[in-house]
Amino acid sequence: MTKNIIPTINISPILKYGFDSFKSLKTINKIKGACIKIGFFQITGHGISKKEINKICKVGNKFFNSSEKNKKKLSPKKWNSKNKNIYRGYFPNNVNGKEGLDIGDLKVTKKYADSVKNQYIEYLNLNKSLDKKSIKILSNYFDQIFNLGENLFRSVIKLYNKDINNSKNAFSRLKTLSTLRFNYYSKQTKPIEISKEDGTALGCETHVDSGIFTILYQDKKGGLQVQNRENKKWYNVPFNKNALIVNTGKALEFLSKGKFKATNHRVLWNKKKRMSIPFFFEPSYDFRMSKSFLNQATAKNNGLIYEKFLNQSLKKFVEYQR
Repeated sequence: MTKNIIPTINISPILKYGFDSFKSLKTINKIKGACIKIGFFQITGHGISKKEINKICKVGNKFFNSSEKNKKKLSPKKWNSKNKNIYRGYFPNNVNGKEGLDIGDLKVTKKYADSVKNQYIEYLNLNKSLDKKSIKILSNYFDQIFNLGENLFRSVIKLYNKDINNSKNAFSRLKTLSTLRFNYYSKQTKPIEISKEDGTALGCETHVDSGIFTILYQDKKGGLQVQNRENKKWYNVPFNKNALIVNTGKALEFLSKGKFKATNHRVLWNKKKRMSIPFFFEPSYDFRMSKSFLNQATAKNNGLIYEKFLNQSLKKFVEYQR
């Protein structure tokens, strides 16, 4: 449907004045309303320039338009037996109708990854396929988008009248399972799925995300649709050149005791080449997923660790069946 149900929120007061000013609190309450009602919103004033977004898009396009040999240098072991990585890397378009590149925290070194011995903390040697300039652009963008995700999460903490520094207990660079992904739809000659609900041809199946927030850049071709929880109808998410799209994930739904629900979304099938760049903002692998984290005066050190929570969530995604 063409009706736009996705609110646009200018978050610049939070970045400029912190979390306690009148303007910031007003903005935070807008975020609260969007999370409760629809689970999706667009943000402007996010601090990431069009120039930086154009740079990251060029890096993605350059990579996906390189040779198969070059791309597969970054593939997980399932598609390149010479590599040790299992979770991060390049996956080909015969997996689920699109090519993809998953990148973890670029601060992770081989030495650190080997010492941690965690299935999701992997060193991905981008030098195999990308030049130094491209890697620097990726690193800068990861830093910016991670900081943006943390500010959004701190806004949630503020809603619960908690110390925003508690975010450090959930998110730690190097330990974070956050993922920067490039989705490249290049050769979708047929839909990957026909919706059983309404017969719509889909380029990406109906799903919800696993983490706290997903922060997405989609190009002009768009295709993203969101399901209204009340009437169950599907609505297009319009392209806004000044905005990034944010949606809530299962981890935030869990921590908020269902207050901020993860929302069904999907991507329409389109033969045209297009690219989207989601950032899955996810806690540290050893963060305890306790419902007391937001809801009680003193958070208890219990609950499922996030690594196991993520294991359960990823089982339904074909690209992670490795």
